[in-house]
Amino acid sequence: MSESAVHDAIKNTISSNDVVLFMKGTAKFPQCGFSAQVVQILNHLGVPFKDVNVLDDQGLREGIKAFTNWPTIPQLYIKGEFIGGADIVREMFQAGELHALIHERGIHHTAHG
Repeated sequence: MSESAVHDAIKNTISSNDVVLFMKGTAKFPQCGFSAQVVQILNHLGVPFKDVNVLDDQGLREGIKAFTNWPTIPQLYIKGEFIGGADIVREMFQAGELHALIHERGIHHTAHG
């Protein structure tokens, strides 16, 4: 797949889902600790999300990095906006900012705190 085709696929995935996590592995079976950490945070907040396993496609793995100009995976998107990687997601979660953002964006979730 060409770089532009990869970027189109990424844009389509992000625009078709409220919350998308580009990760190593899947939500049920993360393949790295950082991806597992973000999955755990989203599950704790009760946020449904689309998991995209970048290990299935080397073009996607490199393409997502170029798409955001962000060198690491996982990468979290909420309502089409790139939020960040594991460190940023963890810091936002600990500060209560991630839950607030999810609430502000009107994303259905089961956590209340």
